[in-house]
Amino acid sequence: MNKTQYFPVECPSCHDHLNVTQLRCAGCETEVSGKYPLPQLGLLGADDQEFIVKFVLASGSLKEMAKHLGVSYPTVRNRVNHIIKTIESQNK
Repeated sequence: MNKTQYFPVECPSCHDHLNVTQLRCAGCETEVSGKYPLPQLGLLGADDQEFIVKFVLASGSLKEMAKHLGVSYPTVRNRVNHIIKTIESQNK
């Protein structure tokens, strides 16, 4: 997968989740400040986020993902199961 630069989601010191505290408009430079949690999918690692994007673009087809990634169907299924468990653990 292509390595896209993603913003950090984990504190480098204590490994807790980071929050967004400021947003800035690229057009007029208006700033909005506050404490906003990251979107749930944004809490996943970059590799998992890239996998999900490709999965959606493949219309959720495990078979297409296996073909695209050059791996077996069970390998893709295991990856999806891993991502599901990660998301479930975030909701606890």
